[in-house]
Amino acid sequence: MRLYSILSALFLLATGACGGSGSSQARAVADSASTSYTERGSFAEDLAYEYVRQQVEFGPRVPGTEAHRKCGDWLVDMLKTYGADTVLVSGTPVRAWDGTLLPVRNIFARYNSDAKDRILLVAHYDTRPWADQDPDPDKRMTPIDGANDGASGVAVLLEVAHNLSVEPARVGVDILFTDCEDYGVREGASVNDDADSWCLGTQQFAQNLPYTAADMPRYGILLDMVGGRGARFNREYFSATSAQLPTARVWDMARKLGLGDRFPMAVGGAITDDHLPLIRAGIPTADIIENASPETHSFNPTWHTHADNIDNIDPATLCAVGRVVLNVLYNEKPEQQ
Repeated sequence: MRLYSILSALFLLATGACGGSGSSQARAVADSASTSYTERGSFAEDLAYEYVRQQVEFGPRVPGTEAHRKCGDWLVDMLKTYGADTVLVSGTPVRAWDGTLLPVRNIFARYNSDAKDRILLVAHYDTRPWADQDPDPDKRMTPIDGANDGASGVAVLLEVAHNLSVEPARVGVDILFTDCEDYGVREGASVNDDADSWCLGTQQFAQNLPYTAADMPRYGILLDMVGGRGARFNREYFSATSAQLPTARVWDMARKLGLGDRFPMAVGGAITDDHLPLIRAGIPTADIIENASPETHSFNPTWHTHADNIDNIDPATLCAVGRVVLNVLYNEKPEQQ
């Protein structure tokens, strides 16, 4: 993903307490207005952290590598283990900005397949081939672990899938693990940065949506870099302007769960990320992403560096995001009978 100024963004658009094995299944919490809300789901932060660790242990998941292939196979197996009705793998090779032919392998799972009312959850599982933001120039041409940038969002959605296998939502839920998100133009390359060089797997998915007019998702929620220590998730600019329904669902639920400090209402950066091709394809998609770090005023300080490793993942952050997403899902009611 890439952060842009608001001026550039306008142009682009035109073109709880967790611990141990999980949280309580029905816990009353207070929102900022002091009204009560009964939480549902049992998000296990230790399992989510383990999912991050397992992805990192494969090695950098750069498209076309053995680590990438093994991780994709593992994700398919995990989704089947967690009761997905259908798991589909799709994609055709795509030419990257530097001429490399990348094998695209999007992984798509469906829960409650017969439901016409659907919600789409998204995270990318590939990792950056270059640590082009690393403070050490000698390390900038080597791939990163991607514990936060890639693995964290996937880990949260795997634990969401685990919960859905135990307590289904009343609406249909689709989970999409996208490929080739992070192969965008390298910092310092002798070419102009191009927004279309990012999110290659999602661009393919958006051009070949597995939906009819009757079962198009009501909205989508994208998770990206959701495991940083002390992370706060300002509303991402495109989400706040072009995906108002899911953005309201997510940030309102965070307040109900007492997590308003984690999800400030202020609008942060404008991000080129997997939600943009989906928005353009007619699926309003909110991006939960750390985009206004007090230290950098943009992404997490480990972004595209070798510090993006398991040591800098915070289970409490994974848990906060997971609880919010789960309860958004569990509070959706079907409109179509």
